[in-house]
Amino acid sequence: MLPFVIRRFLLLIPVFIGLSMLVFVIGRLLPGDPVQLAAGPHATREEIAALAAEFGLDQPLPVQYLAYAKGLAIGDWGRSIQSRQPVIDDLKTFMPATLELVIAAMIVAILIGIPTGLLAAVYRDRWPDTLSRAVSLGAISIPRFFLGLLLQLALAMWLGLLPLGGRLPITAEPPPFLTGFLLIDTLVARDFSTFFLALQHMAMPAVALSLSPLATIMRMMRASTLEVLSQDYVLTARALGLSQRLTIFKYVLKNALSASLTVIGLYFGWLLGGTVLVETVFDWPGIGLYATRAITTQDFMPVMGVTLCIGLIFVAVNLLVDLAYGLVNPKVRLS
Repeated sequence: MLPFVIRRFLLLIPVFIGLSMLVFVIGRLLPGDPVQLAAGPHATREEIAALAAEFGLDQPLPVQYLAYAKGLAIGDWGRSIQSRQPVIDDLKTFMPATLELVIAAMIVAILIGIPTGLLAAVYRDRWPDTLSRAVSLGAISIPRFFLGLLLQLALAMWLGLLPLGGRLPITAEPPPFLTGFLLIDTLVARDFSTFFLALQHMAMPAVALSLSPLATIMRMMRASTLEVLSQDYVLTARALGLSQRLTIFKYVLKNALSASLTVIGLYFGWLLGGTVLVETVFDWPGIGLYATRAITTQDFMPVMGVTLCIGLIFVAVNLLVDLAYGLVNPKVRLS
């Protein structure tokens, strides 16, 4: 297990270098002049040239990338040409909001998708299976942003059960910054009223973001369970008179989870990069909203920082999924 983990961590280095080169080149080849936009419409040529020199944009591309790579090596991810703020500081501010939302969405998808998929396979071609098919088809067909608008219209505007958007009300005072996760920070501060406010604000965006992975996990779990149920050891357990509950939870569930774990790991990375519309609809201050504003102003450094951060988290999550294989399925050996 340990050699496997070491190899995977060493592979992060070429992945990070390749991703940084790819994002850097694409960002620099896009049409438009970010320096001109940052300088303003009335800037003189001298002012534009001075701003380009300040950010090193007057140098050849290889020189710019080497300077960028050296900065990455020491933790300097560059500065935003619009706000002049270090990108790494902005990521520390906006990334926890997105991570908290994605984790909440995946928890909803896992807690509903895995039991429902298992139940649909056990009761194949009966009403639980038919209902799960209908739910999964509807969940994967509805666009996230459209569902978010429907939830806002129904639960916020008509019924008034949940807030319309944001992480907290404007009048609410956030807890002291510890992790950036409001639910955790409020619990640590024992501020339970703010905790429930944050939970209410997170409910609708988390549900809107969870439907697509929920449907996929549900269908994958159903297919994996059906395959495991046809294995000889399951048929033998039934022939020996073991109860259905014992057979399902002791022999079937663990073996059927392997394929679902892969989907969970992949979807976690996809959701990190796919929160833009949901964060825009719910005015959620995460990296999706941050990257969108940077793209509209052609601010390359924040976009590159967001992409690199998502790439690293994606690789780390898939490493955790690989390690989880050995815990869920003892037949899997990582060496």
